[in-house]
Amino acid sequence: MRRFCYFVVVLICAVGAGCAVGNDSVNDVFLLPDPVSDGSLSVEQAMQRRRSVRAFADTSLTVEAVSQLLWSAQGITDSRRELRTAPSAGATYPLELLLVVGAVEGLDAGIYRYQVAEHALARIAGGDLRSDLARASLGQAFIGQAPLSIVFTGVHGRTARRYGDRAERYVAMEAGHAAQNVYLQAVSLELGTVVVGAFRDEQIAELLRLESAEKPLYILPVGHAE
Repeated sequence: MRRFCYFVVVLICAVGAGCAVGNDSVNDVFLLPDPVSDGSLSVEQAMQRRRSVRAFADTSLTVEAVSQLLWSAQGITDSRRELRTAPSAGATYPLELLLVVGAVEGLDAGIYRYQVAEHALARIAGGDLRSDLARASLGQAFIGQAPLSIVFTGVHGRTARRYGDRAERYVAMEAGHAAQNVYLQAVSLELGTVVVGAFRDEQIAELLRLESAEKPLYILPVGHAE
């Protein structure tokens, strides 16, 4: 059954997979609608239609679309074993997802962190900061025009504890797996996205309030194609 979306104040843990890293201990949390796992578009059709989109219409997204996009990237598909939609080396799950929201129906503008276990968003900053994200991304204007951007970050230490120096490549591989999921999910929702790797790491980290152990990897602005 689909859950109702509402705001609650909770204590967010500061360490561990799926938990906020380095933010204030008390955050607003927005419970997302349950994702859908039986869409009408086949995987083959989504792959055929997938294209990079860099021009976005001035149209808001629904919170249901946000829920689906985040689930496609890191959502839990096996609650007993806590397996996710994208493969991870040794199930170490180094990725974190942050949203820079500007125009989503029912969701205030701001920066949010995806809480995987709860399928929820924890707000870590308020206000429309899309233009700040665009400036930190070498002035790529389309990032500021998209209704939201999903920022992939990596906590390499989670994977390095098992795989040592190979963690760097494994985390990069995992980001690619998850980003392709977002691409295909966006197509199924009649949305567009593009992966962006050109940005100033220090500025992105400051904007998103990341600690030193967490590194920005990818930005995916999402919206209706213009």
